[in-house]
Amino acid sequence: MSGVGTNREENEGEWVAHLTELRKRLIYVAAWFIATLVLGLYSAPRILGYIKDHASSTKIEWSVFSLSDGLVVYMKCAMLIGFVLTLPILLYHLWAFARPGMTDSEAKNTLLYVPMSFLLFVLGVSFGYTVAIPMMIRFMIKLNQGIGAMEVYGIHHYVSFLVSFLLPMGIAFEMPLAMMFMTRIGLLTPGQLKPVRKYAYVGLAVIGSLISPPDFVSHLSVTIPLIVLFEISAWISTRYYRRRTLVPAGQV
Repeated sequence: MSGVGTNREENEGEWVAHLTELRKRLIYVAAWFIATLVLGLYSAPRILGYIKDHASSTKIEWSVFSLSDGLVVYMKCAMLIGFVLTLPILLYHLWAFARPGMTDSEAKNTLLYVPMSFLLFVLGVSFGYTVAIPMMIRFMIKLNQGIGAMEVYGIHHYVSFLVSFLLPMGIAFEMPLAMMFMTRIGLLTPGQLKPVRKYAYVGLAVIGSLISPPDFVSHLSVTIPLIVLFEISAWISTRYYRRRTLVPAGQV
């Protein structure tokens, strides 16, 4: 009985230690988010001004339809800045929390996922902002003008449209890293990729239609890059799998 009690106390002690460590790291992340939120509050007006002037080649004037529109957009922009700048810190602390359960080789390899994940997210947002968004805006402005509509763009709806498109694009660009990780842990092999390719295309087309406006040009400007990204991800996954089969597991 004393042995059982000792084991129980040891397990409880380990749980307390893990929870204490998790709490400490969450406090670090929260403190960093608050700091970056303050930075976002300071820089939000400049960033919104840049977005207004550079989101498309056409000059667009923003309007407000309620007293709170400006405040809502201002806070949303500040929080997004805080989220983006906090993302790599959050990923690092997640890695650091899981580090004691890894071997040295696993820790070294998985640490690379932290900067790569952030860079891919930023790349996806940048692609959406510089390539897809201008195409969508030009098309929709021409369409609005073609039906004789008076163009009045609310700042809240405009910024919400950008956010609802750019965030999924940033997440979608994590696909190569996600597929390589699944290949690394044995959940994905080249043999499994081939039969699901056509279903993946259909799924990506559905995702593209969900995050883009309901017109053919916008749909293609999102779906085609997603399919290309899937093929790049599949190629990376295949090469990694083949290299892994040639190298002993402890050296990968």
